[in-house]
Amino acid sequence: MLHVEINKPLAHFEMNIHFTMRNEILVLVGPSGSGKTTILNFIAGLAQPDHGLIRSNECTFFETGEKPLPARERQIGYLFQDYALFPHMTVEKNIWFGVSKNERKESNEMIYQLLQVLGIEHLLQKYPHQISGGEKQRVALARALATQPSVLLLDEPLSALDKETRKQCQDELLRLHAMWNIPFIVVTHDLEEAERLGDRIIYLHQGQIMDEKWRKHVVSM
Repeated sequence: MLHVEINKPLAHFEMNIHFTMRNEILVLVGPSGSGKTTILNFIAGLAQPDHGLIRSNECTFFETGEKPLPARERQIGYLFQDYALFPHMTVEKNIWFGVSKNERKESNEMIYQLLQVLGIEHLLQKYPHQISGGEKQRVALARALATQPSVLLLDEPLSALDKETRKQCQDELLRLHAMWNIPFIVVTHDLEEAERLGDRIIYLHQGQIMDEKWRKHVVSM
């Protein structure tokens, strides 16, 4: 279970967010600048709210008045919008990058299964500039999951893909979620994508969670 309470004054509005999720896919939808990526960054520990509580199962990431848990200790998988692959590393080295030496032996079978599910085992010796956008997305997904995170954050992971590749990757995300059974939080501007992926959708506007009646207003801004 992931519990999130965030309060943070930002440049143009005050963020005030509160939600709890189980092992489901939660989709954050809203216009640019509504706070979607900021929420992911608070959960990941790349930024800190002023007040609130962020807890994954029994592990507290942030609590008002306490020292925040460092990002590297939060066991978070984060798939960035641009995938953030290391250009000087092969696909194989990118995938294994976050796995410690002590964990490599026990991670072998799991990562091999990931490669098969994502269909990227033939790409291991290639570099990011040698593969397509859809392949980069799959590699970034494999890298995010290779560390066996307790939560997976995905910031518009499919926005740069063509329609057919996007649909294939949506299918893969659903299949991976069924396998991993951990909280997935997906940021998107695409309402159709949100409805296809999400067990639950949160509509955001200026750092606030809006009611369902705001659905058309929020996604059209």
